[in-house]
Amino acid sequence: MNKVEELGDREQAVLQAIVKEYITTGGPIGSSQLARRPDFDLSPATMRNVMADLEELGLLEKPHTSAGRVPTDRGYRFYVDTLLNLRDPTLKDRELIEQGLKSDNGVEETLQDASKLLHFITRHAGVVLAPRPSASLFHRIELIRLKENRILAVLVSQSGQVKNKVFTADFPIDGDELVSASNYLTELLTRAPFEEVRGKIISEMETERALYSQMISKSLRLGYAATHSIASDRVMIEGAGSFLETPEFADFERARSLFRALEEKTKLLSLLDQVQRANEMQIYIGTESEFSSAGDVTVIATPYGTADHVLGTIGVIGPTRMNYQRVIPLVNFTAQVLSKILQQ
Repeated sequence: MNKVEELGDREQAVLQAIVKEYITTGGPIGSSQLARRPDFDLSPATMRNVMADLEELGLLEKPHTSAGRVPTDRGYRFYVDTLLNLRDPTLKDRELIEQGLKSDNGVEETLQDASKLLHFITRHAGVVLAPRPSASLFHRIELIRLKENRILAVLVSQSGQVKNKVFTADFPIDGDELVSASNYLTELLTRAPFEEVRGKIISEMETERALYSQMISKSLRLGYAATHSIASDRVMIEGAGSFLETPEFADFERARSLFRALEEKTKLLSLLDQVQRANEMQIYIGTESEFSSAGDVTVIATPYGTADHVLGTIGVIGPTRMNYQRVIPLVNFTAQVLSKILQQ
């Protein structure tokens, strides 16, 4: 058995105390400081030995030669998996989440509100992974003329998601023709999975009636342009600037590396997709994920959806020095409320 898994009660109590103290203060914890606490009946020398053992196991580290110790990613992991006692969110937080997420808003707006709420309550970055296009069925399309031949396409899914696309038509078209095209495309594509819409348009373009009907030909060409890259950005992030409030990201290079990862979103998208496939809450601490290669970053995320389908992921991104005891239940409760709204 791994030596970490065989930690005695005393070692576990010391590790738990150091993690909690470090989360609160942000400063390295010394043996004398810890030995003075009334909940420990240990001399500073004994405390030093216990902390040295924890350091040898990779659970603590010294940030400086003469400083106290702080938790490592492995130390946080043991704390979260073994020592953490989770409680339900407070009544105030529950009411705030329930009142902040309204069932009469559209899906897109509700998802944005969820990420804003998590940022507001936790003071970490709130993140939501919107449903994949394949999880949504096409409902209707509206084509609206802007200036000259610029067209605004509004695509609506069965679940209420709205995708907007602006493009330029390469042929003249008037308002009546746009209405006819909207009606034709809506009838053609209704209830098709979003990922199959473009293929259905291409298939229809090859039929005889598309070759001999100018209206159908124009409609399909508009639909083809409107559905180009409709799998728009699925990751919504609110409150990324909160990292600048923590001393861990006072270092310019570290902060720049993190913000670049948040902006590119590729690694984060991959991570949140993993959570969705796992279909349960996942906690990635520091170097456990490729996304947080900048270090000192934790991602806590959990799936949301209807009774039949997992649709996406919701969570927070914050420093590894976060209040896990409070944040984990908040993420879980927000996902529950969001799922309940989507089922309605």
